[in-house]
Parts: sequence; C-alpha cells; structure tokens
Amino acid sequence: MKLFPRTLLWRTFFLMAVLMLASVLAWFAIFSTYEREPRARQLAQTIVSVANLTRTAMITARIDARRQLLTELSNREGIHIYPAESYDKIQPLPDLPFIQHVEALVKEKLGPETRLTLEREGEQALFVSFRLDDSSDDEFWVALPRERLDRHFPVQWLGWGAAALLMSLAGAWIIVSRVVRPLKILGRAAREIGRGGSPPPVEEQGADELRLLARAFNQMNTDLTQLDQDRALILAGVSHDLRTPLTRLRMGIEMSGADDFTREAMSADVEEMDKTIGQFLDFARADGGEAAVETDLAALLTEVVERAQRRGAPVHAAIAALPAVTLRPQALRRAVTNLIENAQRYAGSELPINLSLRQEAKQLIIDVGDRGPGIPADQVERVKRPFTRLEEARSNAGGAGLGLAIVDRIARHHGGRLDLLPRDGGGLLARITLPV
Repeated sequence: MKLFPRTLLWRTFFLMAVLMLASVLAWFAIFSTYEREPRARQLAQTIVSVANLTRTAMITARIDARRQLLTELSNREGIHIYPAESYDKIQPLPDLPFIQHVEALVKEKLGPETRLTLEREGEQALFVSFRLDDSSDDEFWVALPRERLDRHFPVQWLGWGAAALLMSLAGAWIIVSRVVRPLKILGRAAREIGRGGSPPPVEEQGADELRLLARAFNQMNTDLTQLDQDRALILAGVSHDLRTPLTRLRMGIEMSGADDFTREAMSADVEEMDKTIGQFLDFARADGGEAAVETDLAALLTEVVERAQRRGAPVHAAIAALPAVTLRPQALRRAVTNLIENAQRYAGSELPINLSLRQEAKQLIIDVGDRGPGIPADQVERVKRPFTRLEEARSNAGGAGLGLAIVDRIARHHGGRLDLLPRDGGGLLARITLPV
C-alpha cells in the first residue's frame, strides 16, 4: 500500500500515534460510562426535589396567592406549572439508556404513575407530572429548563486533550528517532562496505541492543578490512615471486636459438601470464589506496582513447566537456581500458568501438559499445563475478576472468555501477554510471 509509510521511523510513529489516540478514546468511553450513573442520580434527585417543593408550595399557599407563586417560580427558577389535561399532546421519551435510567429513578421516588416527557404541546422542556395529594385527581406538569438535562462539554477540555496528545506524540517521535538514527548510520556504513569501502567505526550509542549491534558491526568491518589487506599482501607477494621467473623466461627466449615464430609464440604466452598476474593485482588492490581527487574526466578519457588508438584499437570517441569531478583517476583509467580491451577482443580489429561521455541529471555516464556477440541478459550478473567466463566468450577468454569484475568493483568503489546492455543493431554496450 503506497499510502502506508515504508520507513521504520514513520511506521513506528504512526503505530504509536494510533495507539495513543485509541487509548484517549478508550479512556473517554470509560469516563463516560462511570460518570453516567452519578449524573443520572443527580438529575433524578433534582427533578424529584423540584416536583416535591412545587407541590408543597402549592398546597401551603393561599389560593389567591398561587398565581403570584407560579410567577415567582417562572421568573426566578425558570420553572413553569401547567395543569395536565387528558388531551395534552406529549412525545415519548427518546430510547436512550441515560434518559430511561433517569425516568426509572424518578418513578421510584414519585410513584409509578409519574410521567416524563421532553415535549408537550410543541414546547421543549423537561416535563414531570405530579398530583397535589394521593386522593386528588388534579394533575399538573412542572416544566424545567431543557439545559438541566443537556450535558455541557467543557470546550477547554479539547484544548488540554489536544495538548496532552501532541506532547505524547512529540515524546514518541523523540523515542523512535533515537532508535532509528543508529540504524540509519549502520545502513550507510553497510552500503559503503557493499561498495568495497572501509567506513570508520560507528558510534556505540543508545540502548544495550543497539550498542551490541554497533559493536558487532564494527568488529565485522575490522575483520573484513584485515581480510582484504591480508589478501592483497598475499597476492602481491605471489605476483612478485612469479614475475621474477617470468623475467628470466623472457631473457631465455631472446637468447635461445629458436626460430622467430617460436620465440614470438613463447613471448606471447609470457605476456599473457604477466597480464593475468596484473589482473590479480588489480582485483586485489580494490582502490589501490588511491585518494579521490578533482579530475578532468574528459581529458582522462581522451588520453585513454589516444593510447588505445596507438595500440591499433579502432576507438571512436564522443566526449563531452564537463566540469572537474572528484574520483580516483588511476582506478577509472584501468576500468575504461579494460572495457576497451574487452571490446577489441570480441569485436575484432575491423569493427569500430564507440566511447562516449555525457552527464544526465546528477550522473556521469561512460559508454563503451562494440559490435561483438554480446552477452545474454540472463548471464549479465554472472559475468561480473570473479573468474567467470561464458562459453561463447565475453569475459576475458584467454585471461583470468577478472576484467569485468575489476570494472564492476571500481564502479562500486565510486558509488556507481556497471551495466551490460544489449546494443541497438547488435553487440554490447558497457555502461559505467557515476554520481556527480
């Protein structure tokens, strides 16, 4: 559901807000339920008292003074007295639990023949019937103002309730944000590790569980960094030890009495081994300890293209002039060179290789396209893995299977990515996308 928040912060805050609102409503319902009985008894007692006092006043007053008494009750207390007639048009009481309970309490005090209504002859009031004495047939209505029945809700309660709810939500926001903030820091550090970087240790703060998680993450980061250093050191040592005998082999080949064809074939094998060793080193070095600096990417790519053309690669460039960007120039030079060599190997020396640089929004895009056999869509992610080659050949056949893996790793170290796309008209489009 798109309307439902997706982040942990907003989901937790939304849940706590709903729970708090439900709690307020539940307490309001509980208060209303427990307040109903005392209010009903108080209202019933008021009605009974008014009826009894009115009846007593009318009995004790002189007949000629009753009119003045009724006028005083009307003016001072808002109480009206009417004689009850058999043809009076009265409305039945609403079928509400509170009203029904008040009626039962009034009849319990004044007698079962007592009648209550909220409307008589079109007049809105709280009408209660009474007789002057048990033997009298004269029945009267005493009308109390309707306000005595209506419940007045203090408006200021809404303000206090809203203030309490807002304070609770603000407290919930603070609590949830303190839980989520360390998780966001861990997430950013994890993404940097995923790109091949080595982030600084995250601060161990918050609850014990968050501290334990941060401590475990820092230990994992330290172990991975040490593992990468050990691997680079081992490969560097092995490569150094291998290149020494390779140098002797070159010298032996030149000094041997073999014919030119044999010497060239042997030299090609030695060069291939040396290149494979270099790929191992490139892959093991990650960023090679190189610092990111402001670089003229257009000039760097122009230099790479010119060097490739001098080696006989049919590269055609369309490089846009862009402002300097911060990157690792040697690593990016190595990545683009690998893509050109890979394209030349499979497109051949006759078909052109197209290299372009452009900027789209906040991304730099480097495209290297060829007209070789391409890579099936279901094999794209596989060929980015180290030591992987396809049977029909697009991942450094004749090498160690590290060419595209190195490019992918360099792109991720820059916070970007490598995409291997089918090219219009056939072939492969290798695209490096970098953030500006």
